[in-house]
Amino acid sequence: MSARNYRLGRRAAEVERTRARILAAAGQVVAELGVGGSSVGKVADLAGVSRITVYNQFGSKSGLLEALLADFGPTSGRGTPDAAADPAADLRRRIEQACGAWAADPALHRRLLGHRAEHEQSDADHALAERLAAHDRLRPGCSIREAEDVIGILTSFPVFDRLHKGGRRSPAAVVEILHRMASGFMKASAEV
Repeated sequence: MSARNYRLGRRAAEVERTRARILAAAGQVVAELGVGGSSVGKVADLAGVSRITVYNQFGSKSGLLEALLADFGPTSGRGTPDAAADPAADLRRRIEQACGAWAADPALHRRLLGHRAEHEQSDADHALAERLAAHDRLRPGCSIREAEDVIGILTSFPVFDRLHKGGRRSPAAVVEILHRMASGFMKASAEV
């Protein structure tokens, strides 16, 4: 390995650490002050970097918030599902991942909620609904669009927050409630 490649590798690792510090600082600022009260300057100060560094990494405050949503939302860390895998198991996993993400920092998600509003009509919801239909797992009369909408609802922060708020229920208890709700638009395993 040449000295130049080694330096580039170290530089890339440092850039990733800086990005992670900025995102952590942004999460803290938004959780404390909300989207409107947050600023690139406050995030930069908390992260120990210049505002220019934040702009170089994310382009704008909006870009920073989009990255924050992607980093801390329920879709972060989710890979492409195996088309042959059971879509009902994928739905179960999707609900668990969403609840885990929401439970990790409810204050942050409550503050980001206004910014998130219809942020991404998830292609993953549609793809999972199509897979459920292809595996004949949807109840008669349930369209792919309806299944897509229900998946989006079941994995949304407002639903999680309503069921969990104030620790009234554990994240695991919320997951179980959502699994029971999901069974409302799917055929029971014995029917398939």
